[in-house]
Amino acid sequence: MNAPAAVKDCLKIHFAGREYESFVVLHLDAQHRLLGVDDLFHGTLTQTSVYPREVVKAALRHNAAAVIFAHNHPSGVAEPSKSDEMLTQALKQALALVDVRALDHFIVAGSEVLSFAERGLI
Repeated sequence: MNAPAAVKDCLKIHFAGREYESFVVLHLDAQHRLLGVDDLFHGTLTQTSVYPREVVKAALRHNAAAVIFAHNHPSGVAEPSKSDEMLTQALKQALALVDVRALDHFIVAGSEVLSFAERGLI
């Protein structure tokens, strides 16, 4: 899970056919090997609520050194909203308090996948 292309391919499969928005966290060890995947939050066609407390709890449960966030946009448009960007920063700050690095946030919209890290947003 140390190459964005590998993560993108995995996430396209994970979110394929979902008609509702959901938020996933990939938990990684210090060498960025996958420890587990948590599909933490499910929402509606256009939004889902994400709670930083639950994201931190899940990272600690997996004893993760790093995480990657991902969510889908069933609309087919992979562009991040302002709330996506604000959420990413809030999660990154919350996880930093317990020494867990947030490496990236991906938005999956059909076959299109956007990486916050590649865009300089994380």
